[in-house]
Amino acid sequence: MRYHPDLLNQLNFLLRFNLDTTQQGIKVHKNADADTIAAAKSLYSKGLITLEDGGYLTDLGRDTSEHAQALLTLLREPETA
Repeated sequence: MRYHPDLLNQLNFLLRFNLDTTQQGIKVHKNADADTIAAAKSLYSKGLITLEDGGYLTDLGRDTSEHAQALLTLLREPETA
């Protein structure tokens, strides 16, 4: 099994959320690229964000975003000095 591009778009969308606060949401504008709009709609349908065009993370969305950020941290190439 591989990460389908749609799933990668959803993971990238989740990485945009600031996990240091629950008071900051995301708004996807109508002129955003189609992949971002589709990712937001999919995350909303899965119950991970509060609005079809962004909004805030749900509790499940916050957990998922934390995992997405942890995965990125683990897999990121170490910076060389």
